[in-house]
Amino acid sequence: MNRNQYDTDVTTWSPQGRLHQVEYAMKAVELGSAAVGCVSKTHAVLATLMKTQSDLADHQRKIFRIDDHIAVAIAGLVPDGRVLSKYMRDQCMNYKFVYDSPMPVSRLVVGVADKSQRCTQFASRRPYGVGLLVCGFDETGAHLYQTCPSGNYWEYKAMAIGSRAQSAKTYLERNFEQFANLSQDELVKHALLALRETAGTTELVTANVEVVVVGVDTKAVELDDQKLKEYLDSLDNSTSGADAMQTS
Repeated sequence: MNRNQYDTDVTTWSPQGRLHQVEYAMKAVELGSAAVGCVSKTHAVLATLMKTQSDLADHQRKIFRIDDHIAVAIAGLVPDGRVLSKYMRDQCMNYKFVYDSPMPVSRLVVGVADKSQRCTQFASRRPYGVGLLVCGFDETGAHLYQTCPSGNYWEYKAMAIGSRAQSAKTYLERNFEQFANLSQDELVKHALLALRETAGTTELVTANVEVVVVGVDTKAVELDDQKLKEYLDSLDNSTSGADAMQTS
C-alpha cells in the first residue's frame, strides 16, 4: 500500500471520502492469523490459529477470557487486542459491581466499538489495528459479534476474520443454516473445519490451535489439550472416511 498526501493522520479525508489510516488498520486485521466463530441456540464457539515468530518461541495466544460468560478472539496486532481486552474486563467488573448481574454481551460490544471509533476522530491517536470476534451467552441467548478498527460492529451466526478468512467464510456460508440446533461438540467440529480451510499447508495440532466454548450452564472455558486433540482426531477420521467412500 503506497503512501499518499491524505494518510498523514486519521482525520484527513481523501477526495474519494476515505480515511486511509483506518483502512490501513483494517488491512492489519486481514494480515493477522485467522479466527473463526460459530453460534447455536445454546452455545458459542471461538477457534483461532496461533502463529510463532520462530522455532524458539511459543505460539502467540489469540483468545482472551473476558468474564464467565464472554470471550474474545483477535486478528491483527496482539498488543492492541490486549489493551481492548483489559478495557472489556474492566467494563464487565464495573457493571457487575453496580448492577450485581453479568453484563449483556451487546452492551459490552457497543462500548468497545465506541472506544475504537473515538480513535478515528483525533489526529493525536491512531486506530486500533485489531479486529475482534466476541462470543458470549446472556439472558437473551448465545451471541457472536465482530468489531473492526473503524468502530463498526455486527452480529453474526458464524464469522471468520484474519488471513485467508474468505476460505473459512465459504465453508461457513455452506453450513451455517444447521448451526442453530447443533450440540456443543458438533459446533466445535464445524469451527475447526472452517479454521482448517484457512491453514493452507499448516497442520492443525494442539500446539497451534486454541478453542473456547461458552453456553448454557457452561462458563467461558478454553479446551484443554486432551479434549482438543480428540476433536482434531475426529476431523482426521471423518476426512479419511470421506476419502475412502469417494475412492470406492
